[in-house]
Parts: sequence; C-alpha cells; structure tokens
Amino acid sequence: MPSTEPRVGERMGVVTLVGGGPGDAGLVTVAGRAAIEAADVILTDRLVPRDALAWARPDAEIIDVAKVPGGRSTSQDEINRLLIEAAKAGNDVVRFKGGDSFVFGRGGEELAACAEAGIEARVIPGVSSALGVPALAGIPLTHRGLVQAFTVVSGHVPPGHSDSTVDWAALARSGSTLVVMMGVRTLPAITDALVAGGLDPATPAAVVADGTLPSQYVIRADVATIAAAALEAGVGPPAVTVIGDVAALDLLENDA
Repeated sequence: MPSTEPRVGERMGVVTLVGGGPGDAGLVTVAGRAAIEAADVILTDRLVPRDALAWARPDAEIIDVAKVPGGRSTSQDEINRLLIEAAKAGNDVVRFKGGDSFVFGRGGEELAACAEAGIEARVIPGVSSALGVPALAGIPLTHRGLVQAFTVVSGHVPPGHSDSTVDWAALARSGSTLVVMMGVRTLPAITDALVAGGLDPATPAAVVADGTLPSQYVIRADVATIAAAALEAGVGPPAVTVIGDVAALDLLENDA
C-alpha cells in the first residue's frame, strides 16, 4: 500500500477531482479513467461506478469515504484531511465521486482545502446526473417550442427548512424545466411548494430511478401526483426528478 506518512523534503503529490458520471462506468471520461489508472490513492464515494475501480493499479490504496443515508458518514473535514495527508506523503491522489464534482459534489470545498495546504490540485469534470440521467430516459431538458431553460436544484433540504436557500415560489413561476436532485424523501414537500407557488398541478413530471444502470426505470405523472406515484413504486435514491412539459416526452421509448 502507498504510504500516507509525510516524507520531508520529497515531492508532494497532486490531488485530482474526478467526476465519475451518473453510474455507468462507460460514461467516465477518458481523462478520468487515465487519472484512476495512475493514482496511488483513491478516495471513493458511494455512488461512483464501481466497475471503474477495477482500473486502479493493484498496489493503489482505495479508501471508502462514502456518506450513507441513515448510516455511516465521513465528514468533509476528514475527507479533506485524508486528501492532504496522502498528497503530502508524495502520493498522486484521486478524489472519485459520482456525477460532477462541482454539481452538489463539494468539489469547491476540496479544492479550497488543497490550496490552503499548498497542494496542487486539478479537476476532471464528469457527466452530471442532472444532465445524463434525463437524457438516457429520453427526456430533453430543453426542447424547441416547449422550453428554453432548465434549473437544477437540490432537494436535500425541504422547502420551509431553516437551511433552505431555494425560492420555490420563484421556480414555480420561472417557466423553466426543473431538475431535482437528492429529492426522493422531500418530493412531497417540494411538489406541494411548487403548486402553492403557482405551478399548474397538471404540469408533467417524471422520476428516473437508477439512472444509466440496467435497473433504470421511469415513473411519470403530473406534479400534483408524482410524489405519491414514486412512493407507490417504491422509488429510492438515487433518483432524478424532472418537472415541466418535457417530462411528458419519451423520445427513446425505454420506460420500464
């Protein structure tokens, strides 16, 4: 295993943030694969494409720093510490996470921690689940004649929560496609807030579960009933919700 003990006077390693995409290892970029293959140490998340870890060298150290809903969790401070410690020991480190590191991935916090510690860092973007998952369900986020914009929002904190910074009423009036990430648990509160904010209850909505994986399936309803439909179908994370006229489209005709 590579050493994580600092070696005084020797070269410090480089930290590379690699976005792993929505789940299918085939959607990891060529640059992302090359970084994984070259890494001495890999800090990996729960939602990375697991097959991609097979690209690592046999002697690479793989550290699981996943945050499991309702289970064990590695704090961001601890993740930052591990990145810096491994790089200071001369290791080239990959921080491997699902989607894109800068879309609800805390990549900015990790870059800032590396900069403060004097560690060189770089970024290899990934395909965000917000874009890739609807696409593979045949749902374009913009479509000529229907909608000219889309908004990606985290549903991790529900409307009305003291930590929420989202203006759900403004989103209801925005006329854009809404893409809700991490919103399985809070979907009833989110859809209620959108309808209360003026969104037509008949607006089409879709929940794409297990996006990009062989088990992918799509639940469709209107915004007033999509939360109940998802609950009845037993949808669990990871899932992406699309709200807007484009959610009625099924251009690939691949629903389960």
